[in-house]
Amino acid sequence: MSDSSTAISVQPAAAADHADPACDVAHGRAPLPPSTRTLVAVFTSPVARFLLGYARDAGYRPVLIDPDPERLAGRNDEAGAGPGGPDAPDAPDGLAALDGLTAATALAGLADEATDIVVTDHHRPELGSVLRDALASPARWVGILGNPRHPAPHIPALAALGVPDEQIARVHRPIGLNIGSRAPAEIALATMAGLIADRNGRPGGFEF
Repeated sequence: MSDSSTAISVQPAAAADHADPACDVAHGRAPLPPSTRTLVAVFTSPVARFLLGYARDAGYRPVLIDPDPERLAGRNDEAGAGPGGPDAPDAPDGLAALDGLTAATALAGLADEATDIVVTDHHRPELGSVLRDALASPARWVGILGNPRHPAPHIPALAALGVPDEQIARVHRPIGLNIGSRAPAEIALATMAGLIADRNGRPGGFEF
């Protein structure tokens, strides 16, 4: 009976990971590659606040569009902004400190072929006009938050403005992954994950 043994060479996990550039980024050993992606959140809302924060962290250029300058400035209580009155910051509470945020009352000149547009409030009276402008822009993707079990208010709003049916059909609804999200942070997380999955051509589930 021999007590000799065969040496087995085991490659350290760190060395194996290092051969994969994606692992280097995931472990913080390499910076994120340069990105030209833009995420536009339309309408000031709690979901928009979380969504733009996630987008910024994921390498998107964050843009907030709201045609109401009072809401954009965080001076309208219905917008979900904190107190501040007439001296409130130039962006809603929670967004003012977001690095790189662009805030504007209109989309013109802010969207290109690498832009995703998410309408975060389907109750606003400007719904039709902002979606019409989004569809007329070069943006690669346009979607609106909403429960698929409820009527889609964007359809009659766009039809009333003379937008053709084939253009209305470009608006994605629902958007995001089905994770049972209810809170604004969860809705924003599901939306962001769905956008990334769509860009990467992945189903967005537990199957790999």
